[in-house]
Amino acid sequence: MVVIRLSRGGAKARPFFNIVVADKRTRRDGRFIERIGFYNPGAKDNEEGIRIAQDRLTYWRGVGATPSPTVERLIKQAAAKTPA
Repeated sequence: MVVIRLSRGGAKARPFFNIVVADKRTRRDGRFIERIGFYNPGAKDNEEGIRIAQDRLTYWRGVGATPSPTVERLIKQAAAKTPA
């Protein structure tokens, strides 16, 4: 099964997350299929906090990848910030 989830990076006390498509059986920070975005919870006002490639997200959902609950929340948050 393929999932869309967060992979942690960054330094101690300064997290940075990549939004990746991975096999469910791999480790959180292990091998992944594709990186489709990032989430920076410590972003300042002038920095970009979240970016998701919508075309790749649509593709992976179309072929059956399921997002984790946290990624689902981030997708909704990114969609709310993006002007229509």
